[in-house]
Amino acid sequence: MKVTEHQILEMIRKGEGIATEFKTCRNQINRNVFETVCAFLNRHSGAILPGVRDDGSIQGINPDIVAQVCKDFVTTMNNSQKLSPPAYLSIDEVELKKKKLLHIHVPESSQVHRCNGTFFE
Repeated sequence: MKVTEHQILEMIRKGEGIATEFKTCRNQINRNVFETVCAFLNRHSGAILPGVRDDGSIQGINPDIVAQVCKDFVTTMNNSQKLSPPAYLSIDEVELKKKKLLHIHVPESSQVHRCNGTFFE
């Protein structure tokens, strides 16, 4: 689900909530991103914005490694030892204020998922 710059800015303006999470992730996808993915899969869906700090400021992701970060995310999402059962998610690159960030849409799943063997909700 590709989102517009306006939609991303509106998510940031509203702040974190039950269906929106910001993650710093300057040089790599942080481990807690996968716990959030698991919780959104088990709950009512949500959006994760790597490259945005908890206070809503746009830090961005190192532009030299955005492609690798996306690849690592997809690889990890398909690793049944990390997320079980695995889930296919889209990850979109977005540029705001001359900084790169990512948008991950996580749909609600009909299955129960675990991250590293732990259930998150």
